[in-house]
Amino acid sequence: MSKKICGYICKGCGIGDALNTAKLAKAAGEQGVKEFKEHDVLCSPEGVAMIQADVDAGYNALLIAACSSRVKTDEFAFGSQVLVERVSLREQVVWGLSEADEEDTLMAGEDYMRMGAIKLSKSEPPTPYQLEGEVAKAVLVVGGGVAGMNAALAAAKAGSQVILVEKEAQLGGFLGKMAKLGPQTPPYRALEDTKVDELVGKVSGLDQIKVYTGTTIDKTEGAPGNFTVSLSNGEQVRAGAIIQATGWLPYDPENLKDELAYGSNPNIVTNVQFEEKAKTGDLSGINAIAFVQCAGSRDQNHLPYCSAFCCLVSCKQAMYVKAANPEASVYVVYKDVRTPSQSEEVYREAQRQGVIFIRRDETYPSISGSGKLTLTTKDVLLNEQVDLEDLDMVVLATGMKPNNPKVVDAPLVAFGEDQEKAKQMTEEAKAQNEDWSILNLAYRQGPNLPTLKYAMPDSHFICFPYESRRTGIYTAGTVRRPMRVSQAQEDGVGAAMKAVQVIRAAEVGCAVHPRSGDETFPEFAMQRCTQCKRCTEECPFGAINEDDKANPLPNPTRCRRCGVCMGACPERIISFKNYSVDIVGSQIKSIEVPEEDEEKPRAVILVCENDALPVIDMAARMGKTWSPYFRFINVRCLGSVNLVWIADALSKGIDGVGLFGCRRGEDYQCHFIKGSEIANVRMSKISETLTRLALESDRIKVSEVGINEVETLMDILKSFQDTIDTVGPNPYKGF
Repeated sequence: MSKKICGYICKGCGIGDALNTAKLAKAAGEQGVKEFKEHDVLCSPEGVAMIQADVDAGYNALLIAACSSRVKTDEFAFGSQVLVERVSLREQVVWGLSEADEEDTLMAGEDYMRMGAIKLSKSEPPTPYQLEGEVAKAVLVVGGGVAGMNAALAAAKAGSQVILVEKEAQLGGFLGKMAKLGPQTPPYRALEDTKVDELVGKVSGLDQIKVYTGTTIDKTEGAPGNFTVSLSNGEQVRAGAIIQATGWLPYDPENLKDELAYGSNPNIVTNVQFEEKAKTGDLSGINAIAFVQCAGSRDQNHLPYCSAFCCLVSCKQAMYVKAANPEASVYVVYKDVRTPSQSEEVYREAQRQGVIFIRRDETYPSISGSGKLTLTTKDVLLNEQVDLEDLDMVVLATGMKPNNPKVVDAPLVAFGEDQEKAKQMTEEAKAQNEDWSILNLAYRQGPNLPTLKYAMPDSHFICFPYESRRTGIYTAGTVRRPMRVSQAQEDGVGAAMKAVQVIRAAEVGCAVHPRSGDETFPEFAMQRCTQCKRCTEECPFGAINEDDKANPLPNPTRCRRCGVCMGACPERIISFKNYSVDIVGSQIKSIEVPEEDEEKPRAVILVCENDALPVIDMAARMGKTWSPYFRFINVRCLGSVNLVWIADALSKGIDGVGLFGCRRGEDYQCHFIKGSEIANVRMSKISETLTRLALESDRIKVSEVGINEVETLMDILKSFQDTIDTVGPNPYKGF
């Protein structure tokens, strides 16, 4: 691309008062931006019109020095073929360094201008990736329960063709096995029909939905916009996106033999078994019954989580008994009653009908008897033992687990895992589950969706709840997390909208969340590839397969554009049009490092654009200030940080390098799942190298900061500055 470059400096928000704009323009000129314009309020209609006029005149590379890149995005967007680089003079200089002296503030501004200018000079406009052939626009829904059917209907209403695959002989899932639903409409007191036949009729009656029952998935190949799926009936279909809505399985009551005497008496049943009994109308003869809540749920020895539906179901089932025999004695023995939102009315209605609720402690009640049953528990509200005698039945409210194979994550080289142990764990999990795979993915990383330890498909629950770690494959309903029927209905609709979006993204050649609309994708200089497999093993999303010679085979429509592969590559052969090892390395090298006797240390902090950058902006807006010796550089993800950047910084004489990113671990907040974790491991491995170079490992700091943790950020920045003061100047300064 032949670039015609122009720079713009906003003088608003105090920038013009605090900084010498002529010197800022001169600093950017050192890196190729020779022409500059100023405006009092650059984001005003007049300021934007000035820039637009230049774009119309042929300028196609713009350096905008004003506020953070996270704000005014619409004002400073001029089309994908016009490069725009933002320099945050307001938040990162004028506001954030307000206590610095004039010289330090100007030096910071000049460094940011140089970094912005060199990135602009080395970037190229994106060329969106286009799939070969026609993009498949159908949505494949696997699972014909309440979530799957609602997903199919929503996708069809949005204009998509839908392929619905159900392994059972009929649609309906657990909804078809229910006698009644809990109250769904105001005043939320009366039980309601499931209307499953009506829902099945809607699905079956739409020409846009092709239904396959008694069918499973033999193999899934391809990527978003181009999945090829082989069905067990011998047919092959194409789909642009996939929704897995395979529902839930009841927790195995055989595991509760010791605690709750399951199997010792045929009248000790699960909530699922009782629902089947109610479905047949066979509730006669029940004069006394007890429902035991959290039977295997919220128990570290069984299911440590709340299954979300048990309390509501037990209230509903207690009302079944009262409807059949109003004089029956009905007890619910609970730890906590969890019926949120309008479901609270169901709980109250059960009380109004005479259901007795007894709060127990953490200890399971004792259940005994060969004919009539006796349940003994401690009522913690009355602080006394309660014996419920002559019970006809005890119903164990067992929880739900996702109908999905538990998968041990593919071992990542960067994590230093014992790969043989990981393989053994995977084989053990496979041996315990005949339905080892539902989608049978033909991915180098394995046939299943990566899962959390309870077999729930892994996703970023806060920001992208329907996402799995396989782009274009979404989960909905109780396979994703425990939920009630009404929530599963909404979940199916949400997943369908995401499926429609990813197909559209594949059509236009852009990324989905979290970098929605990004038209770049990783490009590989294969002539220098050493087949080390780091990129394929560290990619969190399975975007890179490999051939039989271990050459990487990228699938761009699977890619989330995080750059983890770029950070992993020791040969630095992976890059994006506007984000590469060379670009960031050049930004680091463009920073002016004062001589040691000037006593002005420098630290480069690589900040994740998803959490760390927002909290820096927030801190500046709140009036917080930090050392004028820090220089922030935005990165897509800490996982994209290549070790050569650390070497560049230290060889330049920079005194410290920080990496600020999202939370990692079991409760991760990393938008790219593994990025922060990978970065932490990579940085830990360079300590030995730094020691050999007579450089303290303390000069490298990896920190986690949440998007709302301003005070945590300030503590981290102060601690890092103290560390730099303690270890002293970089001995390579001046070389």
